[in-house]
Amino acid sequence: MSSRKVKCGIVGAGWWGTYAHVPALLGHPGAELVAAQTCDPTGAAIVERDFRIPVLTSWGDLLELPDLEAVVISSPPNLHYRQTRAALLRGLHVLVEKPMTIAAGEAADLVELASRHGRQLLVSCPWHYTEHGKEARRLARAGKLGEIRMISVLMTNQVDHLIRGQASKPTYGEPVLWPNIGTYSDPAIAGGGQIYAQVSHVAAYLSFLTGAAPAEVFARFQNDGSRLDIYDVINVAMDNGCIVSIASTGAAPISRRDYEIRIFGTRAILYLDLWNGKMALLPRDEGVAVDYPELEPSAIYPAQAPARNLVDCVLGREENLSPGTLGLASVKILEAACRSASQGVNLILHGDRAS
Repeated sequence: MSSRKVKCGIVGAGWWGTYAHVPALLGHPGAELVAAQTCDPTGAAIVERDFRIPVLTSWGDLLELPDLEAVVISSPPNLHYRQTRAALLRGLHVLVEKPMTIAAGEAADLVELASRHGRQLLVSCPWHYTEHGKEARRLARAGKLGEIRMISVLMTNQVDHLIRGQASKPTYGEPVLWPNIGTYSDPAIAGGGQIYAQVSHVAAYLSFLTGAAPAEVFARFQNDGSRLDIYDVINVAMDNGCIVSIASTGAAPISRRDYEIRIFGTRAILYLDLWNGKMALLPRDEGVAVDYPELEPSAIYPAQAPARNLVDCVLGREENLSPGTLGLASVKILEAACRSASQGVNLILHGDRAS
């Protein structure tokens, strides 16, 4: 095996960047994390102390570091497009946090740019890397479920305190740094509430599993007194004829969160309970039901997997399991859902536009 190390950087070394991406790159034998970036002087001092890596205040300066090959963009959503575009133009491979961008046209531009420059573009969705997720994708795309007619999704998490701007308490893991409230509660930064913070995962997962793209979107939001949406109900028609219902809220109890997906095919039904690491396959008619082994707790949400996949893609060791095309499909749904909820209409997607 080659001893070459991919020189990497991280733009936006905040809560999630320091929890997931910095440890992933420091622990990868094929990566060399040369520097991170944050605008927060206090956070920079903590990152330098705890991880012993240089921290820059300017993301532009980080992108210009000599011999840099790959970068993780883990900044607030409103900066993703500008920073990812600059990195791709610099000739870097990029992993960008979800949501990939605020607008679908921006996401489409990044996908085209990465393709034109021959660079890897990944969107950070850890659910794409679980053993259940990979097997579910194989089953769906190999026709083992038959024609997929309907998908039902329930996703809840306790993030409404962030969306409301009430507190910066993290929602997952033991943090090095705490989230900045404005990243989730300021519409100009976040793009939206639950729709951009959490439904971005679901919207990408639909295309990850099926290979289909969204064709129509109808949505209803309930803000519950907040500036941004807290409760979301979304109907999506995919271009393969599959219809999808998504119910999602950030107002979950502290004791429980749900991420349940039911895929209804003409041959079989696949049940996934992602937060509990469970999956089952039930044939419609003849055949044997399969209960897959439950995932170990550490494998349920592999937070470090996206950054590790970035490095392995650059080294040619793995396929890109979360390509930018999935981020584009996700943002198409998010943007259309926001327009649908505000206008009360069903939107038909035309390329990167909705009408």
